[in-house]
Amino acid sequence: MSGLNELYQEVILDHNKRPRNFRTIEPASHHAEGHNPLCGDRLALYVQVTGDTIADVAFQGSGCAISKASASLMTDAVKGQTVAVANDLFQRFHAMVTTPPDQAVENMGKLSVLAGVREFPVRVKCASLCWHTLKAALDRKEAVSTE
Repeated sequence: MSGLNELYQEVILDHNKRPRNFRTIEPASHHAEGHNPLCGDRLALYVQVTGDTIADVAFQGSGCAISKASASLMTDAVKGQTVAVANDLFQRFHAMVTTPPDQAVENMGKLSVLAGVREFPVRVKCASLCWHTLKAALDRKEAVSTE
């Protein structure tokens, strides 16, 4: 395994074991539930939007290491950003994890540790569940499934 892959694996394991923003927000201005039936991942996402800014974001739930690490990294990435920036990050993240493995992808900083899931199509849903749940929450939809 290359040094870069080892680093990426360490970051994913760290965010799985010690997820950032793993809590609820009461009351949250936006909320959605996400479910990935293929892997069994479930999460509840809480977002506090003030004006057009995501003032706070948190999640709770259970799932595989990739799902939990992705939610942890996502909450760090969107907290303090505008809703427009969060929607742009969603599009860019989705493109990163769905681009064929033999093609180059945009460097997305810490989020790039999840680019490797594109080599395992089943895992793309694990990594993107939290992002689809964020989009659902911001669009005021109550639930989303990766089915």
